[in-house]
Amino acid sequence: LEAAAKIGMPAYIQFSEGGACFFAGKGLPNDKGKLQASILGACAGAHYVRNVAPAYGIPVLVHSDHCAKKLLPWFDGMLEADEVFFKENGEPLFSSHMLDLSEEPHEENVGICKTYFERMAPMGLILEMEIGITGVTEDGVDNTGVAKDKLYSTPEDTQLVWDTLSPISPMF
Repeated sequence: LEAAAKIGMPAYIQFSEGGACFFAGKGLPNDKGKLQASILGACAGAHYVRNVAPAYGIPVLVHSDHCAKKLLPWFDGMLEADEVFFKENGEPLFSSHMLDLSEEPHEENVGICKTYFERMAPMGLILEMEIGITGVTEDGVDNTGVAKDKLYSTPEDTQLVWDTLSPISPMF
């Protein structure tokens, strides 16, 4: 925040599931399938950013990054916090969330994203999604062994995303 203020630029603060857990404290329970510390840490971090950013006089977006299917309880917890914050303040706690379902079949990826996006859209939340895959390991998603011809999204992949999500909201 301080660096962004010094150069007069907006900031984009993002939380990964592991980073959010660390923010809450490694001594807290973070059970598989619940991810309580990760939810608490991400939400506490978002509140921290929202409270401190005005002191720096810059706009700030708060984002959750690379939520794989096994981390959906974390995503659910953040969306619940968004809904509560939205009811109280007329805007969500986070600015955007990212679903990285690149380990799943493309149709399943888009279907899960659609379900969450329908919940996000009324709050004006932005959805970032991973279309296709990357050939690296990122936030616990390991695609290092994937064939090179599978590393790029096809026009058909992109069309399915557009056809599925654009009727819901342009915020993806």
